[in-house]
Amino acid sequence: MKLDGKVAAITGGSAGIGRAIAEAFLAEGAKVAIMARNPAKAEAMLAELSAGDHLVFIQGDAMDQASIEHFVSATAEQFGRLDILVNNAGGAGDLQPAANLSDESFDECMKWNVYSTFWGTRRALQLMLPQQWGRIINISSMEGKHGKPVLTAYSTAKHAVNGMTKSIAREVGTEGITVNAICPGLIITDIVRDNGPKTAEAMGMTFDEMVTTFSQEAAIKRPNTVEEVAAVAVLLASDVGGGITGALLSVDGGTAQY
Repeated sequence: MKLDGKVAAITGGSAGIGRAIAEAFLAEGAKVAIMARNPAKAEAMLAELSAGDHLVFIQGDAMDQASIEHFVSATAEQFGRLDILVNNAGGAGDLQPAANLSDESFDECMKWNVYSTFWGTRRALQLMLPQQWGRIINISSMEGKHGKPVLTAYSTAKHAVNGMTKSIAREVGTEGITVNAICPGLIITDIVRDNGPKTAEAMGMTFDEMVTTFSQEAAIKRPNTVEEVAAVAVLLASDVGGGITGALLSVDGGTAQY
């Protein structure tokens, strides 16, 4: 029970990586609040997990500052404190060559990935600093270390998240608070199944060809799993992870070389 007595807030927590982290945290004894836009999906998750008062759903939109700030505050109000924030919400948005990418699409990607992370982190720090303990985990991407065609906005956003992670970690390193980013590679989540064909088409491939190509770039020659990301999140959220901060931890099967 590595997280016994801890309280965690997870944005985008009703599916994919967010849900896997929520399940892993619950299994380690944490109380968890998830934020998601889709109440039906979130309520179904609550019913499936049967975690009782250890798991709550707070509806919100990661691209809305008031929603993010309310979610973090409401988690602390619900459980009496906040120990862990996982900034998981985000996505690639409109996939266009840079020459065709609109200002609106670029701004939307920044808001979804960068601003949402900043808004949540700022509010969480206001709660964590007085208690001199906290864990902030940003779900970044392999694209925050590299880049691919038609992913200009997304790669830019995740590079920004990684820079934010390192900077804030330096600010609060003596305050009992760690700030880290996990950089997943390809994982076949529901959102990848839904949006992957469009991504692949923009790259001039079929979805299956894209999966094969990305897998071959990895040392393990396969996609990663949400459970593999969740295991790293548990480490970073726990007391034994206290010596890890400002890190960009790749869970990409060996794709990134740094």
